[in-house]
Amino acid sequence: MRQQLSRKPYYYHILANYIKIIRVILALVVFSAITLLFLDVTGTAAASWGFLARWQLIPAILSLNVAVLAGLLLLTLIFGRVYCSVLCPLGIMQDIVARIRHTVMPRKRYSYSRAMTWLRIAMLALFVILIILGMTSIAGLIEPYSEFGRIVTALFKPLYVDANNLMAAHEAADSYRFTHVDYAVPAFMIVIVAMTLAVVAVMAWTGGRTYCNTVCPAGTILGYLSQFSWLRPVIDHSKCVSCGACARKCKASCIDSKKGEIDYTRCVACMDCLDSCSKKAISYSPRTRGITKKRSNEPDGARRDFLTAGLLLAGTMALKAQEKSVDGGLAPIADKLKPQRRVRITPPGSISHRNLASRCTACQLCITNCPNGVLRPSSDLTTFMQPEVSYEKGYCRPECTTCSDVCPAGAILPLRKEERTATQVGHAVWDSTLCIASTEGVHCGNCARHCPAGAITMVAADASDPDGVKIPAVDTERCIGCGACENLCPVRPFSAIHVEGHEVHRKV
Repeated sequence: MRQQLSRKPYYYHILANYIKIIRVILALVVFSAITLLFLDVTGTAAASWGFLARWQLIPAILSLNVAVLAGLLLLTLIFGRVYCSVLCPLGIMQDIVARIRHTVMPRKRYSYSRAMTWLRIAMLALFVILIILGMTSIAGLIEPYSEFGRIVTALFKPLYVDANNLMAAHEAADSYRFTHVDYAVPAFMIVIVAMTLAVVAVMAWTGGRTYCNTVCPAGTILGYLSQFSWLRPVIDHSKCVSCGACARKCKASCIDSKKGEIDYTRCVACMDCLDSCSKKAISYSPRTRGITKKRSNEPDGARRDFLTAGLLLAGTMALKAQEKSVDGGLAPIADKLKPQRRVRITPPGSISHRNLASRCTACQLCITNCPNGVLRPSSDLTTFMQPEVSYEKGYCRPECTTCSDVCPAGAILPLRKEERTATQVGHAVWDSTLCIASTEGVHCGNCARHCPAGAITMVAADASDPDGVKIPAVDTERCIGCGACENLCPVRPFSAIHVEGHEVHRKV
């Protein structure tokens, strides 16, 4: 065995010295880039590296992105579960928390723990069942990429926007480096996200990757795939003295130093163990070199567990291929309030309520990147924190396709601009009891003047008096539900014209 190891190509020894550094650098780059996807207020991040959101495992499954899924499968079968340590932002965040703990408490080490297989399979089964039932927003509460997106948008983006607005307030009149941005987060979302962050942070502080190896569905799926990986950390028993140094460094708690075994279903390929062994008994090597062997006669249930997880995954893939204060003058005006809509409005490209509810994991990427401020998280339990459209702060400009461009899960499909202008997400409804043309006899016409689809015309309120006060008439066949009329209606707090959504979008 010792002779076999001495014949390893020289590049293996060079790679072992730098592989952890490479992994950390890549992780920090990806983590920073994905964080900026949610923080950015200019739209440049989504346009430049928005593809990183599509590289996330669960969104790729929900959107049936075959190319990404094949790439992630190949990556895992070659390098092991590096996705969790390099591409998953929530996993990298846990590594940062664990690093802080190590700095603050250098003597507190990790130790081997038995795998809680029953809990992992139960959580994955629950996740799949929720998706099958169309409750993807609830399932998204344990989906790592979406959890991270909500944490950034609800807890950190308000601070980022405040800093931006502070700099914008001190800009020269002819400078546009910073512009004021309106941004608000619902209180219910702040509470839910703060609780999520607390749970994940505490688990990372006390157990490293406990969350990834007990709760996370992506971790379970990739964990059982990674046991077949070509490259992996392996133990050379001819050098190992069972000192336990590698186990004390392993934040996945998957190295049993007494038996000389590594649980590859939990190993996240962080490479922390490689530089922990003074005897150089552990290395990142091809599994064909076969130097990690079990010393017990216990039956190996890994294949059975992998089959269970695989069936759950296959089943899933088969089923799912605020505020304005002034209105141009000096006098303050009442804030716009959201009307009671009979049917909610979903973003253009979402196709239907059912498609959005079944695919959206509520990651908030479309909401935080919406340049018009019309998307906000839903408070309804069946669509919890998924995007819905409302027009108190702006309207959905017909030429804008940002939400469909950034969605990684296929919940909002990509639209060309010409398709966007012909997509009807709802139709306008006029309320005569609120319109000043009816209540005060004053001609307005603001809704017709600003309708980009030309779906509103002003007609005489009294057919016998064609030169009298005019009221709006809506052509529901031409109206695309963009909300320009609702947003720009001068009536407060509820607009005299509002948009009712369509459960299934239509083409006009």
